[in-house]
Amino acid sequence: MTKGLSMPARRASAKDDGRQAGLLTPVNDRRISALIVDQVRTLIHEGKLSSGDRLPPEREMCERFGVSRVTVREALRVLEASGLVEIRVGAHGGAFVTKPTSDRVGASIVDLLTLSSVTATEVTAVRMVLEVGIIPLLCESVDQEDIAELSAICDRQEQALDSGEYHVSLSAEFHTRLAAATHNTAFEMLIQSFHGPLLMSLAKAKSTAPEMGRRGLDEHRAIVEAVRTGDVATGERIMREHLSRTADRLCLDEVPAQLDEVPAQNA
Repeated sequence: MTKGLSMPARRASAKDDGRQAGLLTPVNDRRISALIVDQVRTLIHEGKLSSGDRLPPEREMCERFGVSRVTVREALRVLEASGLVEIRVGAHGGAFVTKPTSDRVGASIVDLLTLSSVTATEVTAVRMVLEVGIIPLLCESVDQEDIAELSAICDRQEQALDSGEYHVSLSAEFHTRLAAATHNTAFEMLIQSFHGPLLMSLAKAKSTAPEMGRRGLDEHRAIVEAVRTGDVATGERIMREHLSRTADRLCLDEVPAQLDEVPAQNA
């Protein structure tokens, strides 16, 4: 079986539908819809279904899986909610494999971090590895457009600080745009998907030391200058100091919280 073709502008032919249908095998279980979801997800992960490919029509899926239309529709709803397929209506409608986005991945990461009780300090430790690590790549790949946009974010940060309306989302925007300046899609998507956890950690850090925003801005500008001039050592040093201060402020917030959780008899 060859890899699925990208979605054509016209409606896919019955032959194309048959090829996609040939990838699917019958299932037997009380949770049949979940098994259908697993099969489609596996085909996507293995590259046998690609972004833009259309799944077979509901009727053919019912026949292939040996299940009711209700079961197929339930599976499609789950796939759509997971961001794996898009349901389109009309003459050229159907269920189409989607392209993954960092926003959806980021939302999943936020849910995972929340449910697993990952701390803001742990988030910052990951940032230390990623954001210090990309400095050499930035020094090689950054261009004038990147520098202009990063400087513009710094200008907006300064204006917000002067007006007393500074929000940590500006800092998160800076770090996300910095990752984009690597011109490495993998790094960019990884940092973008971490946007929610980044906001969470920055908000906690700000609550312990709200006056540090201006120093953070100065460090942002210094990082931009370091990567502009290709000064890897300086860029790494400033980024490490920048993130270390965030980690220190988070410790001030999380240590008292941990002490509050100590049982009374052990206090």
